[in-house]
Amino acid sequence: MLTAFRWLIRIVTGLIALGVIVTALAYYILSRSLVDYDEDFTVAGITAPVEIVRNNDNVPHIFGKTDKDVFFALGFAHAQDRLWQMTMLRRTAQGRLSEIFGQSTVKVDELMRRYDLYGLALESVKAQDPETLAALEAYSAGVNAWIEEVNKGARGRGAPEFFLFEPEISAWAPADSIAILKLMALQLSSALQTEVLRARVSLLLSPERLADILPDDPGQAIAALPDYASLVPGVVPSSKPVEFAEGPFSPVAEPGMAGASNAWAASPARSAAGGSLLANDPHLDLTAPTIWYLARLELTSGGVIGGTIPGVPLVLVGRSEKLGWGLTTAYVDDQDVVIEELNPENKEEYKTPEGWAKFESRQSIIKVKDGEPVTVTLRWSRNGPILPGTHYDLGSITPPGHVAAISWTALSGADTSLSGAMAMMRAGGVDEAIEAGRKVIAPAQNVMLADGKGIAMQVMGAIPARDAEHPSQGRLPALGSDARVGFKGVLPYEENPVFRDPASGLLGNTNNKTVDRPFPHHVSFDWGDTQRIQRWLTLMKAREVHTRESFIEAQLDTVNPTARSLLPLIGADLWFTGEAAPEGTPERLRQRALVLLAEWNGEMNEHLPEPLIAEAWLRALQKRLIQDELGAMSENFTHISPVFIERVYRNVGGASVWCDVIQSAAVESCTDIARIALDEALLELTEKYGDNLESWRWGDAHQATHDHPVLGEVPFLKYFVNIRQSTSGGDDTLMRGVTRGEGPEPYQNVHSAGYRGVYDFADPDSSVFIIATGQSGHPLSRHYDDLGELWRRGEYIPMSLDPELAHAAAAGVMVLTPEGQ
Repeated sequence: MLTAFRWLIRIVTGLIALGVIVTALAYYILSRSLVDYDEDFTVAGITAPVEIVRNNDNVPHIFGKTDKDVFFALGFAHAQDRLWQMTMLRRTAQGRLSEIFGQSTVKVDELMRRYDLYGLALESVKAQDPETLAALEAYSAGVNAWIEEVNKGARGRGAPEFFLFEPEISAWAPADSIAILKLMALQLSSALQTEVLRARVSLLLSPERLADILPDDPGQAIAALPDYASLVPGVVPSSKPVEFAEGPFSPVAEPGMAGASNAWAASPARSAAGGSLLANDPHLDLTAPTIWYLARLELTSGGVIGGTIPGVPLVLVGRSEKLGWGLTTAYVDDQDVVIEELNPENKEEYKTPEGWAKFESRQSIIKVKDGEPVTVTLRWSRNGPILPGTHYDLGSITPPGHVAAISWTALSGADTSLSGAMAMMRAGGVDEAIEAGRKVIAPAQNVMLADGKGIAMQVMGAIPARDAEHPSQGRLPALGSDARVGFKGVLPYEENPVFRDPASGLLGNTNNKTVDRPFPHHVSFDWGDTQRIQRWLTLMKAREVHTRESFIEAQLDTVNPTARSLLPLIGADLWFTGEAAPEGTPERLRQRALVLLAEWNGEMNEHLPEPLIAEAWLRALQKRLIQDELGAMSENFTHISPVFIERVYRNVGGASVWCDVIQSAAVESCTDIARIALDEALLELTEKYGDNLESWRWGDAHQATHDHPVLGEVPFLKYFVNIRQSTSGGDDTLMRGVTRGEGPEPYQNVHSAGYRGVYDFADPDSSVFIIATGQSGHPLSRHYDDLGELWRRGEYIPMSLDPELAHAAAAGVMVLTPEGQ
């Protein structure tokens, strides 16, 4: 017995020792790809030495003799910190994910091949202006110089992920950067998804009820829409949920989860210090690392600093000495679904107003890891690429004998958007920046601008021109054989909305409606916000003049205007309804919750229980209201629609009919549904968080999910690569944190401001910014998540363009020297 025990101790000791050795060896191998930011390199492709001065937050300040040298160094720095992320973005745009992930990503690859984003990017290279083309070539050379250093220097393959997947890294090319920008356009677009959803819902509801659940904006309905069945006959109504998911790493967003953002500016007259102010926080899906990367470039036009996207040689949001610029999604209706009728005698032809026409067609082969290659036949009509019914659930709104084509402004082989953005980055003022926007095609953005003299907001991006007699005004799919359907080019840039130096001295956008123009000059029927803009207006009116601090305060504001307006409305007959109910009963729990909500100011603070109760109540209420009418399709409405609930409880156009449950004999009132929904929400929360509702915390449910897109679901590894943080805010707060809306953790924060910046032109060096994770994409680096805690707490880091300050605060100085010197 003693001998067996001794052997057991030896075996356990040996296993522990082996585990320590394996862990140490793995750490050594993986740490080889950690970057020494003080290391110097001799490289080909630059004309003179270039300094990459990194501060303690790993923000590179790049100083070179020429602009080409600076862009070379930016490519070098991007590749050092984010090589895996860059290659993933490129593979997604190319439709080549299945080469490393196998069968699970074939559908995504197929969609990308059908859009042909990479082919269009290749064509667009020659459309760039000389300065942009030179920057693209220099940047690509810088990325490739680092890849060469990885290959020859045993630097851990450049990133830990390359040990688990295909280690080959193709040379970077100018088209790769343009393709990533096109991929961003796809991620920020949701007009196609909205068309499909609206078509499906319109087959189940009357026009009046469709106006409730999918309103254009609070003041207008869509009852004038033609019936989809009359536009495209032969589609069978169904309450089956619309499936938009394309699989792992899909760039297709669910409706309501495409791009969003906040941006506002104050003129010198409304600034306490006498200089223009600008704040911006673009909202995207949260990932680890974030898509944003902070950098400063010293160009011949002057220094620029702000947020870049690894893979693109551009400060996309930020400031120079003379100009600040920020972005919000413009919600331009730049996508149309066109239903093409097939020739029954020849399936390679489709019907046009002039007769039958032949599809353009070619084949593409998708290589699949551990599987047979997949051959895809790509087809285009004059309206755009043909997508099978399996994408975007198009099959559910396409009748037999027809196929769906997608018209989209981003599908251009002469896309000069990068040239436009590059010219704006170099602009010396608002006027130059607005003129630079003439070249931008997609993604369409509201660009907030501020210089030393004034402020402006310009919609940059192509707005489709449509026939004034278009049968659905682009809100529903329509038949391509109708001469009124399809894009008729794009509107002149002069028709893009622009707002300059308003009398109020303030400009702001939270994805709210910007113009009220009749079709076809309408910009969009669908907008991304009706709530945050109300809170912003309240905060801006509270002060006669503003400061950097007041703009930061607004950026971090967590008061929920939806809760403040809706809770008194839906609970009007529930507050203070009599004597206290016995302890332990549902009625008593409801009373306790109502007491908390009655005293709550709407602040979505992570430490409070009220935000959790309010969100759960509104979520349960909306589900109760729509489930009997929409059935399983109610799963497509998992985020609270404030406009819909307000229409119901104010009985706008008879909308209170939603409160009556069709299947029951009794006639339920809206008060009944509100009470039942609150009880249901409290029961769900009690089962998860316990009986003491006063101890519930919104932050426990509303955790920011900065998850690694590849390794985030891998057992054990996910604990090292995912970053989870308790956060305040919510779907409709200015400090926005959009909830997942479905699954076992519906309140997780999955879509938020990955970048925040506030720029003060009275004292430019006092400007600040922050990103949501860290600069490095390496999980073993201290810079993988070091900025995340600052971001969570609402803190910032300074953004100075003073070269002396950059050198004085240097935590690492890397010098790139040309070969032969």
